[in-house]
Amino acid sequence: MRKLVIAAGAAVVAAAGLTLPLAGSASAATTLKDDFNGDGYRDLAIGTPDANTVTVTFGSASGVSPSRAVTVTQNTAGVPGVTEQEDEFGENVTSGDVNYDGYADLIVGAPGERVTGNTTGSVTVLWGGPKPFTQGAKVFNSPTTGTERFGEAASFVDIDGDGAANLAVISSDGWWFYAENADPTRAIAPEVDFLPEGVRLEGMEAATFLSKDGYTYVLYGERADGKPYTVYMKGGVGDIGYYSGVLAEGDDARATRDAAAAGDVNGDGYTDLVTGNAATGSVTVRYGAQGSFGATKTYTQDSAGVPGAAEPEDRFGAAVTAGDLDHDGYADVAVGAPGESVGTVTGTGSVTVLKGGTGGLGSGRAYHQDTAGVAGVPETGDHFGSSVRFKDINKNSRADLAIGANSEDIGPWPDAGAVWVLRGAVPYVTTSYATSFHGSEFGSLTDASVAFGTTLR
Repeated sequence: MRKLVIAAGAAVVAAAGLTLPLAGSASAATTLKDDFNGDGYRDLAIGTPDANTVTVTFGSASGVSPSRAVTVTQNTAGVPGVTEQEDEFGENVTSGDVNYDGYADLIVGAPGERVTGNTTGSVTVLWGGPKPFTQGAKVFNSPTTGTERFGEAASFVDIDGDGAANLAVISSDGWWFYAENADPTRAIAPEVDFLPEGVRLEGMEAATFLSKDGYTYVLYGERADGKPYTVYMKGGVGDIGYYSGVLAEGDDARATRDAAAAGDVNGDGYTDLVTGNAATGSVTVRYGAQGSFGATKTYTQDSAGVPGAAEPEDRFGAAVTAGDLDHDGYADVAVGAPGESVGTVTGTGSVTVLKGGTGGLGSGRAYHQDTAGVAGVPETGDHFGSSVRFKDINKNSRADLAIGANSEDIGPWPDAGAVWVLRGAVPYVTTSYATSFHGSEFGSLTDASVAFGTTLR
């Protein structure tokens, strides 16, 4: 075991004493749904549900650093609730301007939160602002007494096409949305229950898949028999839940219970759906089109242009993300394979970046801890690539790639977890100026085995 090499100059900070950069004006933040302090840069949120924390690293022209970050928990002043081991606060994270004040708000799921009776789960919205997450928060609890794991996933997009976004939340067995206003309160169920008995939902992706200006929700999880299940539901005015259908399920490699992402891979103006299936070691692109999904194409490590070779233990597709890393107008895709072996080191993990283009995904390049410029060395069971996220953090119009290794050993602590950020470049991401950090650098976290970097947003 060893301690991950950290970029020189990174400061250890405590959330309580952090001085945050101020925004120039509230209106500057409205164009970015993940700019929590309104400074014009996108911010990276890191969920660590084993520690019940979310760490936000604030973007800047030089990227992200522990010296510009804050960690929040349910014990943070102004945040409702109390941290309990089983809460899973940070299991999922999303963002958006929920209270319409011009600043992005942090939306955190805690599906293990015990509320009343047998009901579990909550979603907490922490208000952004010039000094984000110090202005209080609002909690949304499970809307019914029979609901389990409310807050398994959340999104914030405009479901009904009226120009205002809605908070939508899933539990293990249901989907709800909230009417748009500065203080949403009542959860609204779909008019048509489109989910079969026994399905357990685990994730959600919402984007303009089937219309260039209307949103469609993709939900995924598993059936009662444990096999993957992937379904879609169209938004619109009224009849929510009526227009829906199963995309794939069971032994179909195009189904997922692991990961989904959205991006215009072929540049036709429609957002495409990217899903990963770790069990089959595959990634599927479903092309967006007017009214219904178009053609699909599935890739494995045996596909032309994809580095490596398909092996059952690789778990290629366990994590996926989409973003334009080189500013060419096509979304590129990064795929995590946390079980990948590097040389003779098993389970150390890797991430493959596949380039988008008119013909879909093309050739790729693999990154791991044996790649020059990537801090650390491959060790058994690191699971580099357990989470991935594309976003332009330094505002140069190229998506940077954040990578989690939730089983990275830090000093004497196994499975403490770590995160790397590689900058977008031409033609792939570059390891020059790469940043890496782990939980103990953020003041309120320790080096305990908490799987830092489980969630990236």
